[in-house]
This record gives sequence, structure tokens and C-alpha cells, in this order.
Amino acid sequence: MIALSEIRAAAERLAGTIHRTPLLSAQSLGARAGVDLRLKCECFQKTGSFKPRGALNKILSLSAADRARGLVTVSAGNHAQAVAWAARHVGAPCVVVMPSGAPRSKLDAVRGYGAELVLHDDRATLFDKLREVEKARGLTFVHPFDDAVLLAGAGTVGLEIAADVPDIDVVVVPVGGGGLLGGVTSAIKALAPRARVVAVELAAGPGLGPALAAGKPVPSPRPADTLADGITPPFVGALPLAIARDAGVEIVTVTEAEIIDAMLLLMTRAKLYVEGSGAAATAAVLAGKVSAPAGARVVAIVSGGNVDPERVLGAVAVRQ
Repeated sequence: MIALSEIRAAAERLAGTIHRTPLLSAQSLGARAGVDLRLKCECFQKTGSFKPRGALNKILSLSAADRARGLVTVSAGNHAQAVAWAARHVGAPCVVVMPSGAPRSKLDAVRGYGAELVLHDDRATLFDKLREVEKARGLTFVHPFDDAVLLAGAGTVGLEIAADVPDIDVVVVPVGGGGLLGGVTSAIKALAPRARVVAVELAAGPGLGPALAAGKPVPSPRPADTLADGITPPFVGALPLAIARDAGVEIVTVTEAEIIDAMLLLMTRAKLYVEGSGAAATAAVLAGKVSAPAGARVVAIVSGGNVDPERVLGAVAVRQ
């Protein structure tokens, strides 16, 4: 677990820069599942996702020399945007390795924050490309999901949830590389130990379940086309994996169709424009994948809202 003191220190470090995002009631959606549902709206965070919490906490913890050498990271989108934004905030040069097929809106956002983009065609070897760039240029790597300082920043989401719903029963968290899951689980288990934490994976590309079964990170499959690219990393981090194992995190999966349905309901009923990975936790609740007694206090984390409109329209057309 990430120590609660480290998560609280991250909250202090980030105060005044990162938003304290709202936790909204979702009565009509909760009624469908028979629970008291709240939505933790990280889609309203800086850059449109929870990622700046960890990225900025990590970058602020680096020495001036490490920052001056320049930063490098690898990401399909949200972490890329977060590191680019945080680097600009501290005045550090930044290089981001991204898959060439990443959503256009995320590629444009990274460029807009002033980072240099290195596009790579093969998602399976993204980390190899990252290491090549890191070594060639002597840059400082900001890991997207397997770093204790980064997880402490992500854990501030859990601090806010526990403060807003101290008698919480279930927290539902989308999981890709595991940074959000590891941080939130650490905070929730320290502040509301009776609460259950449920991790939500994409059924067509799970990472955490197979890694727990293997006892170590393993390569994750990736569907050819998905709106939930934020929860399809190449593998789950070793640190988030250990936290999930030790905390007894439950795992459920959702389909692409269930995610699209949740996206539409979040847009029409909750007025939240979210990406596929951002809708995954809500999808699990609405699809009946999260077991909870009637009236249970459930928080679903809406982890991000960065999605290309044309991709949403195309997916909806296919769904209908």
C-alpha cells in the first residue's frame, strides 16, 4: 500500500494547481442498479482526466537537475497529456512516445501543451521505443502507472471520495496499468477499511485478472478497435498488482457494448461527456457486474473525458 501520509503529502503538494473534482449524485442511473450511486468526475480534472494528479506529483518530486535534463513518457493519451501539461507547468522540456493510432484529440492536446511527439506504429513495442529515446537523449522517465510517487498523487482521488462519502460501501475503479487503482485502493483502505474496491477491466483486453493469476505482470491483449483505449495498456504495473492482491480487490469485466451504453447514459442522463475508459466503472454498475445490497453507497470513478466526437458517433451508429 501507498502510505496515507504520502497521499496526504501529495494532496498538499498539488493544492491550488489540481482541481478538487465534484462527486455528483446519479439517482436515475443508480435506480437502474438499485444502489445510491455517486460519480467522481475526474473528467473535469486538468487535461480532462485524473492523470495530472500523479504526473505533477512525480515531476514536483524530481530534482531541478532531473527536470532540466528533460522528461520523457509513454502513453496512449491521457498520461501523455498530463505529463506534457505538468512539464509546461514547471518549465521542463518534454518528449512523449505515443502510438500513431492514438485518438487525434489526444495527439493534438499533447502538441498543444508544447511537448515533442514521437509516434510509434507498434503498440506492443512502445516501451522499447521509450527506452531507446530515453537512453539516446538522457531524459528522465515519468512512468505512466508503476511508480509509488505517481500512485500517491492518484491516491488523492481516494482522499476526496472518503471525505465526501465517509460511510461508503463500494468504490468502482477502471483499471488499465493500475495507477489509479493502486492509489485509490491505498487511500480507501486506510480511511474506510470496510469499503470494497472493485476494479473494472475490458473483457476483450484484461490485464489485472491474468496478472493476479500468474502472480506477476503479463502482457495484456488489446482489441483491434475500442473506445476504451485508456484501459488497454501493455501490462499492469508490479506495484498496483501487489496492492490489488494484498487489498483483496475484486475484479469484473465489461464489454465494449456495455461501455458504449454507459457512455450514452452518462451523456444523456448525467450530462457528462466521457471517454470509454471513463465510462467503464459506471458500465459495470449498470450492467449488474458489481454486487451490492439495495441502497448501498457506491462511487464510480469517471476517470476521463477525452474522446474524439467522430469515434463516439461511429460507435453509436454501429451499436444501433
